[in-house]
Amino acid sequence: MNLKEKHCIPCRGGILPLSEPEENVFIAMLTGWILLRDGAHRIRKEFRFKSFRSAIDFVDRVADIAEEQAHHPNIDIKYAVVVIEIYTHKIGGLHENDFILASKIEDLVEVP
Repeated sequence: MNLKEKHCIPCRGGILPLSEPEENVFIAMLTGWILLRDGAHRIRKEFRFKSFRSAIDFVDRVADIAEEQAHHPNIDIKYAVVVIEIYTHKIGGLHENDFILASKIEDLVEVP
């Protein structure tokens, strides 16, 4: 199963979030993301850039993917640091869509 090849499927709510064992399987497919399990389960990653401009360019590309996938992360920008947090609001936890979006975001970062 390659998450990068999948597309997010609209979640209408009324389903259960992933179980912790399912979350563990999906998080292992990502690089550098952490699981947060206090409150609503979610995933988070911090991205560091050389400048404010490059951080904003990255956020613009994330926004394009989020719109394409119809799945929108929480984004926090602090000068050249971008923190992305993803979970499915309608179910109050994690869904496969969250990991699909995270995998697509990973592809946006140039490896030094």
